[in-house]
Amino acid sequence: MSINAEPGARNDDPKSIENLDGLGELTPTLISTQPQVTRHPADPLNWPKWKKGLVVGHVSAFYFLFTFLTTVTVPTFADLQEIYHATYAQINYTVAVPALALGLSPFMWSPLADTFGRRIVMIFGCLVAFVATIASAVAKSYSGYMVARFLQGWGVGPASSVGLQMLLDVYFEHERGQKVGYWTLAIDTGLLFGPLIGGFAALVSTEFVAWLTAILFGTLLVSMVVLLPETAFPRHKVLEEEEALRNTHPNSSFSTPNESIFRPTPFLNFRPITGLRSSRPWDTALRFVRMFAYPNIVVSIMFYCWSWYWFILCVITMLPAAYPNYKPHIQGLLFLGLIIGTVVAEIFFSGSLSDRMVDRLSKSGRRPRTPEMRLWLFWPAAMLTAIGLVLFGLTIQYNWHWAIGQVATGIFAFGVQVGNTITTTYAVDCHPEHVMDVIVFYSFHLNLSAFASPFFIVPWVSLAGWAWSFGAQGLIVAVCAIVAVGFLQTYGQRVRERCGPLPWPPAA
Repeated sequence: MSINAEPGARNDDPKSIENLDGLGELTPTLISTQPQVTRHPADPLNWPKWKKGLVVGHVSAFYFLFTFLTTVTVPTFADLQEIYHATYAQINYTVAVPALALGLSPFMWSPLADTFGRRIVMIFGCLVAFVATIASAVAKSYSGYMVARFLQGWGVGPASSVGLQMLLDVYFEHERGQKVGYWTLAIDTGLLFGPLIGGFAALVSTEFVAWLTAILFGTLLVSMVVLLPETAFPRHKVLEEEEALRNTHPNSSFSTPNESIFRPTPFLNFRPITGLRSSRPWDTALRFVRMFAYPNIVVSIMFYCWSWYWFILCVITMLPAAYPNYKPHIQGLLFLGLIIGTVVAEIFFSGSLSDRMVDRLSKSGRRPRTPEMRLWLFWPAAMLTAIGLVLFGLTIQYNWHWAIGQVATGIFAFGVQVGNTITTTYAVDCHPEHVMDVIVFYSFHLNLSAFASPFFIVPWVSLAGWAWSFGAQGLIVAVCAIVAVGFLQTYGQRVRERCGPLPWPPAA
C-alpha cells in the first residue's frame, strides 16, 4: 500500500492513493485525504461507487419522506376540517406537530447510532414511521390523528442526523458539497412534492393520502433491510493500529489488515460496535448545549433556521388559503413553482457550484480551503428569497395572475435551497469529525422553526394582510443576512481558530 500521508495527519492538499492490496485495483487518482483512508476492507471510503450510491439513494429517499409526510396532507385541509370538525388553524397544527417530533427525535436516535451503528437505527426509525402512518390513516378523532402525526415525525427522525453521518462516512471532503446538496435537495423537494402528490391522491379519498405515504414507507423499509449497508467504522482506532504496526514493522507491507478492532456487523445488529464512541442517552443533549459556545455553528444555523427557513412553511401552508376556489389536485399543481426553483438551484447553483467555488478561491489565492469560502453564495440566495416573498404577498393581496405567483414561489424556493445547502455544508466543514452533533443542532432548530410557523402565520395574515406580512418576511431575511453573513465572512475564521475543535471525542 502506498499512501502519501502519515496516518492520522491532517493534510488539505490532495494526495495520490494507488493500489490498496486486498481491496481491489484502484486507478491512481488525486483525492482528498480527509477523512484519512485506511487499509481495512470494511472502510466505507474504499467501497465501489455502486455501494456508495446505495447509501446516497436510501438516505435521500428517507430524507425526502422526512418532510413529504408533513405537507402531503396540505391540499386536503378542507376535507380534514370536516372529518375532525376543526378550524383551519387547528388543521394547520397537524403540519407543526410532526415537525416538533422531527426536531426532538435525533436526541434519542443519535446516541443509538453512535453505539449500535447507523443501519439498524435507520431501519427501526422507518418501521416506526410506517406503523404511525397507518395509524394516521385509520384515526377516528382529532387527538388520535395528532398523536399519529407526532409518531410519524419521531420515526423519520434518523433521516437527518444519522443520514448525513452516513454520507460523510463514505465520501471524502472534496465530494462533500455535492453530496450534502443531494441531501438538502431531498428534504426540500419532499416538502414540495408532498402537496403536489397529495392533491392527486386526494382524488381517490382523503384517507388514501395517508395510505399512499404508508406504501412509500413500507417500500423503503423493505429496501433498507435488503440493500442498505452499515457505514459505521472506527476510523481513528484503525488508523492508530495501522500506525503502530508501521512503527513496529517498518519494513513490512502488512498486506492483511488487522481485523481485531472492527469486524463486519451482523445482518441486524443489536450489540454495541467495537471501537465506536459509546454514548449515554443524555450525551447528545449535553453536547447540544455545549455547542452554543461555538459561534460559527450557532450563528450560521440559527440565522438560517430562525430568520429564513421557517418562512417556507408560511408559503406552503397558506397556499390553499391563497387559492381557496381551486380543487385539491389543482392546488397541488400550484407547488410546481416551488419544485422547479428548488431543483434548478441544487442542480446548477448549490452543492457542486459551492465545491468548485472553494477550489477556485483556494487555487487563485494559493491558500488552504476554509469553510468561509462557501459563504459567498449566501448573498444571492438571501436576495432572491426576499424578492420571492415580497412578490408572493403582492400577488395574493392584489389578485394578480396565478403565473406571477408561480414565478414568485420559484424565486423564493431557489434562494431557500441554496441557503440550506450552504448552511449545512459550512457547519459540517467547521467540525467535520462531529457531523452527528452538528446536524442534531441543525435539525433541532430547523424543525422547531417549522413547528412554530403554522402557529403565527394565519393570525399574521389575517391582521396585516398578505402583502405586509410576506413583505415583512422578506425584509427580515435581507436584514438578518447582512448581519449574520457579514459577521461570519469578517470574523468567522478567527473565531473558529480561537474556539478550537469541539472538546469531546468524535463518534468514530
